Amino acid sequence: MTSIARTAFLATLALFVAGCDWSTLSDEETQGTNPTIPTPRWALMPDINLARAVGWPKGGMPTPAPGLAVNAFADGLDHPRWLHVLPDGDVLIAETNTPKSGDVSVPGFKGVVMIMAMNYAGAGVASPNRIVLLRDSDGDGVAETRHVFLEGLNSPFGMALVGDKLYVADTDALLRFDYSEGATKIETPGTKIADLPALPPNLHWTKSLVASPDGSRLYVGVGSNSNFGENGPALEEGRAQILEIDPATGETRSFATGLRNPVGLAFAPESGALWAVVNERDELGSDLVPDYLTAVKDGAFYGWPFSYWGQHVDTRVEPQNPELVAKALKPDYSLGNHVAPIGLAFAQGTLLPEPFRSGAFIGEHGSWNRIPLSGYKVVFVPFAGGKPTGAPVDVLTGFLNGLNEAQGRPAGVAIDRSGALLVADDVGNVIWRVTPEAAKPAP
Repeated sequence: MTSIARTAFLATLALFVAGCDWSTLSDEETQGTNPTIPTPRWALMPDINLARAVGWPKGGMPTPAPGLAVNAFADGLDHPRWLHVLPDGDVLIAETNTPKSGDVSVPGFKGVVMIMAMNYAGAGVASPNRIVLLRDSDGDGVAETRHVFLEGLNSPFGMALVGDKLYVADTDALLRFDYSEGATKIETPGTKIADLPALPPNLHWTKSLVASPDGSRLYVGVGSNSNFGENGPALEEGRAQILEIDPATGETRSFATGLRNPVGLAFAPESGALWAVVNERDELGSDLVPDYLTAVKDGAFYGWPFSYWGQHVDTRVEPQNPELVAKALKPDYSLGNHVAPIGLAFAQGTLLPEPFRSGAFIGEHGSWNRIPLSGYKVVFVPFAGGKPTGAPVDVLTGFLNGLNEAQGRPAGVAIDRSGALLVADDVGNVIWRVTPEAAKPAP
């Protein structure tokens, strides 16, 4: 963004913020199994609050929770958004971003502001369209080598390895590649297994991917093509849902619908249930709508676009559908308003301290539609009896500096082979690794 464009954008942003209202709810009121759902607040100008992307200063890093430590597993990456840990310990990183500008466009003044906002927040870089392999051969928690593993992709995101087949979810297609353990590059072309919805403006372009525990089915998260359906039903065909795909035949069916943007998907190790973190709708005020974590039931409907958090009707949607609203399931757990959850990984093993051994790690990317800012951290949601319980616990903070600028933004999360937590930071261009704090020597 040029200095002139940046000045113009900041002036526009100041005008928007001047007409906004601050949140009146505490974090405790917006989180958990029974969050406060206030009356929606409509305004000509939505609440806008952006953290300018500045990157980490030399030696800078996020702040870990007490009892934990953090180090850079790899740095100098190019917009790392998602990660997948292979059985041999190698780590695949999707260096990716929004598809080329011709595929993502919103008409008029709103579209101009959106493009400037993306640049301001660090999301305006061109998509590298590749997957990089990181290898830590000596096991010291730092990757010594990196290789371009796959390239020439189309905004890749989710990855899943089943046997000797690697599946990659591009923004518009599910692809399959032959994989050999220890390989540092895939040279052979992939096979398209199924098309994925990507009609312009393709607003929620990411396609998350997870394989069922037995590898017989693949699950793809597909976000909506609008905020609340304002672009019309034709552009929402096949969107705002989780798809179940047979990897052998490519046969596809709707597994669950009414999920505005289900980004992170993961199977709970104890129950075997599929869980998702979902980004809910915007422009109803700083105190609506809660982003959430939920177990996803086969055949269930979760409200979008007609309602949110169960049967709370979004009256902006036309036409209404009261029969479908009556069937809308309430999510299991609110993460708070506009925290923008992206990554989801369940705890594994016993490397991390006891408080972090049963539950889910979530990368909260942070949003633009809440004053004050929320998200911009990694949290842990404790589980008991297969269900979330209690308040989210901060794992990594400090992604915002004292000026509320984004030094980094957490996105995908994963557990490495040793049980440490890996976090993709797509503004800092780092993969962070979280481990137990080293024991201090006795005096």
